[in-house]
Amino acid sequence: MAFDFFQPLDAGFLDYIQGLSPQTLGKKVVFHTDTEFPALENVSIAIIGVLENRGLTSNNFEVDITHIRKEFYSLFPGNWPTQIVDLGNVVAGNSLEDTNYVLKTAITHLVKNNIVPVVIGGSQDLTYAMYRAYDQLEQMVNVVSIDSKFDFAKEVSLPAHSYLTKMIVEEPNNLFNYSNIGYQTYYNSQEEIDLIEKLYFDAYRLGEVCNNPAVAEPVFRDADLVTLDLLSVKSSDSGNFTTFVPNGFSGKEICALSRYAGISDKVTSFGIFNHENSQQESVLIAQILWYFVEGFHYRSNEYPFGTKENYIKYIVTLEDELIFYKSNITERWWIEIPFLTNGSNKLKKATLLPCVQEDYLAACGGEIPDRWWKAQRKNII
Repeated sequence: MAFDFFQPLDAGFLDYIQGLSPQTLGKKVVFHTDTEFPALENVSIAIIGVLENRGLTSNNFEVDITHIRKEFYSLFPGNWPTQIVDLGNVVAGNSLEDTNYVLKTAITHLVKNNIVPVVIGGSQDLTYAMYRAYDQLEQMVNVVSIDSKFDFAKEVSLPAHSYLTKMIVEEPNNLFNYSNIGYQTYYNSQEEIDLIEKLYFDAYRLGEVCNNPAVAEPVFRDADLVTLDLLSVKSSDSGNFTTFVPNGFSGKEICALSRYAGISDKVTSFGIFNHENSQQESVLIAQILWYFVEGFHYRSNEYPFGTKENYIKYIVTLEDELIFYKSNITERWWIEIPFLTNGSNKLKKATLLPCVQEDYLAACGGEIPDRWWKAQRKNII
């Protein structure tokens, strides 16, 4: 079974949950205990802890997410019908590959059953295991990383700094698009920045997103997997002073991005990584989780189309015919990536790419939207 190697939550933690107010999240979640594994019927979200940090440091200090769980489950939920289970922990295996295999197998099972896994690590190279979980789902995968770095590094000894390279070069190659939210230029070589452009990936600088967080919303709307590096948050807001981060997202901004991830109809897995086991940081992580769940509750199920009657179709004729759709319900926009009958396509059918109204207005002014052009190039390469 996919969850045979999951460790149940310990008695001390469960005693803490028993002492919480009846209105808290902890009283509405079903936990993996020594005597019972949660039933997965009608479940929407599954929390998974991964006690693995070998991808970030050779010291392999013990990962402990008990503080995060206590902070999260002591919060009060909104008016959510969302059913949440906590599946306990994946403990570090004999090798990093063993841990990755257990996590990959579990996520494949959950996603196949329309359950969104929320993974709390551990080092960020666990993103690679989450990505590989989609191999059996026979689909191209869009990955969004909230991170100050691209993680293209060549140091094999630190997989957390090089997992993206593995995703690009290793077979099967299911990666359709990678998007970075919040990179800081001085942490990335010009070679890496050029490679992002050459592969037609998307990257948004920290200042660009901080000035207008809504620019990231269409990016999350097209994501399958979202991964969040806690080192993208400045230390004054995260409480992490072990690895000092002078510049980064504020607590408010990172929670807004988490909510965008949750509200996306397409996101099927979410991971939070590279925390420092501190009590202070646990408070922020708990709120990041809370906003993801709140966003999930407000999903509008607009992707793919429910019925086209709820959309207005706009056609703009340039060198290519650009087809836009606007939702009558949420007023969000999409642009169609066509299926090319006279060439090879990575995408097996015409696909809708999330965009913003400004893309439509730019097309009306004779300018092909950059996001459409990049997606078209990725589709035929």
